[in-house]
Amino acid sequence: MRRTAAMIASTLAAGLVTTAGAGAARGEPGPCETPATHRIAQVQGQGATTPLNGQTVRIEGVVTGDFQEADRLKGFFVQDPAPDGDPRTSDGLFVYSTKEVATGDRVLVTGKAVEYGGLTELSPVSAVDVCGSGETIEPVTVKLPPTQDPESHEGMLLRYGQRLTATETYQLGRYGEVTLSSGGRLFQPTDGHGSTQAGNDRRRLLLDDGSTVQNPAEVPFTGPRSLRIGDTTTGLTGILSQGFGGYRLQPTRAPHFARTNPRPVRPARVGGDVKVAAFNTLNWFTTLDVRGADTAGEQERQIAKLVAALRGLDADAVGLMEVENNGDTAIKALVDRLNAAVGAGTYSWIRHPNPGTDQIHVALIYKSARLAPSGPARSSADPVFDRPPLVQTFRLASGGGVPFTMIVNHFKSKGCGEATGPDLDQGDGQGCYNARRVAQARAIAALSAGERNPLVLGDLNAYTAEDPVRTLTSAGFAGQTERFVRPEQRYSYVFDGQAGELDHVLAGRELSPRVSGATIWHINSDEPLILDYNTEYNPPALYRPDAYRSSDHDPVMVGLRLR
Repeated sequence: MRRTAAMIASTLAAGLVTTAGAGAARGEPGPCETPATHRIAQVQGQGATTPLNGQTVRIEGVVTGDFQEADRLKGFFVQDPAPDGDPRTSDGLFVYSTKEVATGDRVLVTGKAVEYGGLTELSPVSAVDVCGSGETIEPVTVKLPPTQDPESHEGMLLRYGQRLTATETYQLGRYGEVTLSSGGRLFQPTDGHGSTQAGNDRRRLLLDDGSTVQNPAEVPFTGPRSLRIGDTTTGLTGILSQGFGGYRLQPTRAPHFARTNPRPVRPARVGGDVKVAAFNTLNWFTTLDVRGADTAGEQERQIAKLVAALRGLDADAVGLMEVENNGDTAIKALVDRLNAAVGAGTYSWIRHPNPGTDQIHVALIYKSARLAPSGPARSSADPVFDRPPLVQTFRLASGGGVPFTMIVNHFKSKGCGEATGPDLDQGDGQGCYNARRVAQARAIAALSAGERNPLVLGDLNAYTAEDPVRTLTSAGFAGQTERFVRPEQRYSYVFDGQAGELDHVLAGRELSPRVSGATIWHINSDEPLILDYNTEYNPPALYRPDAYRSSDHDPVMVGLRLR
């Protein structure tokens, strides 16, 4: 390949071709005079894998990203400053080498062309010759959804000019990863927002941190505050890499996230005479090292957050999920701690007459100065329930008004476990055990038939447009968040970067007109996992005894006009 006079001059000035000069005196070419055998585009090829797999090649390019440190990728990216013009081939390449280079260096690299985790790279590398410096490669402007196969940009410096939204932070603390999406956050296709799985997949991009360190002491994208799902970034610049089953962007400039989804200090007003809520506690256990806290320290962290959340809700009655099924021990411990914060005797609890045999059960707490139980608590002996419901009718403690009946639920989860037959995943997006959840919804509809003003609430493990919820609406129940909460705010859980509503409050025909408002308090699903009560992997400095990430589900609340 021909060298420019300016390039040779800059190389000589940098003192980088001393060996070349000595070799030239003996009539031998120096490193920078040994030409490339292939262009980067030829190594990349037009397909998903290199057509030169296993062959030793020599390429020339400019360093666009330096990730050589031991705690990073142990290599660098190069890009051809003169693209080949073929839109099917990438002009960038990863070099697995710790030979010192800097961004802007022009290098000649000799190594074996291989595929590693889907990424075309040179490894091992036998020579890295720096033959110039201070060169600039302008990023290629791209967007989501991509207009061409991402493989054609693998290893290249890219810029996303559009606004991208953080839609998943589950692996933020573990691997420094954030999933971004175009057009706002992603919603579950079965939640009724009009999205499809294929459409969601095209709109997403994984932002990595250019590091291989697990559980870093300083978590990226968290300073000076924790990143929340819904926060946004514009002008994201980095190199498109690949690994662990997908494409990922390694940033070459630190992304700035705007706080477009600030933390809600308190739940929105719902009006009415009483406020009724549902809240999944994320395994509140007094027994250590079972499903909840592993140590006394974690347990203290957990209960402090749960009390902060319940205190912030300030509901008159709360149906709780994932409370340890150990008689009154766990629920009493939670109520005692809550009352210590809000006033002695403020909350009481309803004893579950049939908590079932699962490790967790549903529970119900209420303000005794506001509500009075009417009749005994009920449940169901139907074997379809893994965690039997808790049914309790209430009246206003002050007298007057109409009664209402809370039916607290926690339907079978979507995990496949021992699923067989119709409980297997049917490929319709509803996960495993959908048939079981439909049967549970039918049983709840039948159970509610004899109840006064039933209010079905809890973690139904079903999104809004799925069969179990539709079974209840077909039986005459109306979802209250659909009435009062804007579609973009209607979610209580995030899984695989897709938000959806697993936690519901549905009112019967007579009670629904008496619902004055509904809200979902987004204190948990938008917050990163590293803020929860666990001490494993979570940097200690990030913990706060507040409501945020007190669980993985957001609480939902409604107001009722009973007079």
